[in-house]
Amino acid sequence: MISARSVSKRFGSGTHAVHALDDVSVDIFQNEFFTMLGPSGCGKTTLLRLIGGFEQTTAGEIALEGRVLNDLPPFKRPINTVFQSYALFPHLTVRQNITFGLEMQNISRHDASKRADEMLELVRLSQFGDRQPSQLSGGQQQRIALARALAPAPKVLLLDEPLSALDLKLRKEMQIELKRLQTETGITFVFVTHDQEEALAMSDRIAVMKSGKILQIGTPRDIYETPTHRFVADFIGDSNFLQGDIKQNGAHAVLALPGGQNVSLANVETGIHLSQSATIGIRPERLILHPAGTHNTALRGKIADVVYFGTDTTYHITIDDQTALLARVQNRDGSTMAFAKGNNVDITLPAGAIRVLVD
Repeated sequence: MISARSVSKRFGSGTHAVHALDDVSVDIFQNEFFTMLGPSGCGKTTLLRLIGGFEQTTAGEIALEGRVLNDLPPFKRPINTVFQSYALFPHLTVRQNITFGLEMQNISRHDASKRADEMLELVRLSQFGDRQPSQLSGGQQQRIALARALAPAPKVLLLDEPLSALDLKLRKEMQIELKRLQTETGITFVFVTHDQEEALAMSDRIAVMKSGKILQIGTPRDIYETPTHRFVADFIGDSNFLQGDIKQNGAHAVLALPGGQNVSLANVETGIHLSQSATIGIRPERLILHPAGTHNTALRGKIADVVYFGTDTTYHITIDDQTALLARVQNRDGSTMAFAKGNNVDITLPAGAIRVLVD
């Protein structure tokens, strides 16, 4: 549906120029919920605005279904945008807010009103058509903004952190609502957020961005389970990082840690030559804890703290070079915590859970 090819965006000139995007290429598919995820200033909103036509590229092309959009103004693109502020007209009713854009496209008042009723039913607010925006809650206003953007049946809907103003409970409800709307309409949604939970909950694919570049694109499972960069592993969920040198230990390579312990890299694709330094990442829930002295090849550590979270318990562990690790263990059947603060433990790292990362 959308193709960006070698897109760069620079604001300003000379030594004071800000490079918001640096040679970004990405394909976004038809009927996809695609999310651009990253911290503030990473370039995600700039890329969204380039797709919408609100900014012009410094270099590269953006195409919709093969047609280059670079010189096409926003109002001539079959693309609508929902911004952080809902921008509803306060002097118009909910129904009039939805029909306004349709009437500007020379759609008859009767057909526009019929379409507004369809959109109100889609967002489950049929009974609120005659109310003023000020009479609605934040979540209801958000749904009306979505209905207005969806009414002209755009090929692409851009969403620029539209849930940021909502409280946590309402935000979670709207995550489900947004995914439902995307599925029912079949419209390509391009969503921008810095909230990893939002991205994981709604997206078909996620592009993780940093400093004007896309570091990794994949499904939520791909991004979480198989990150390629340390930044991606650190930004999405919790991760443990261990740094050391790749060495040969018998038939297998190991990561030699500064404190003298080794992590086996048997059956792990490293892509790194012997004697080179490397960083591995592993999720806290993939660490396996055992009583001290029961596993000869395991890392050895000491429980520094224990935090009970109801569904799971998090163990803060230090190993002999004072590296800190987190281990997350699910609580089952109300059983008591297996280890206490001060206990020594053996820690095994399943090969399938270890990722060698690019810094």
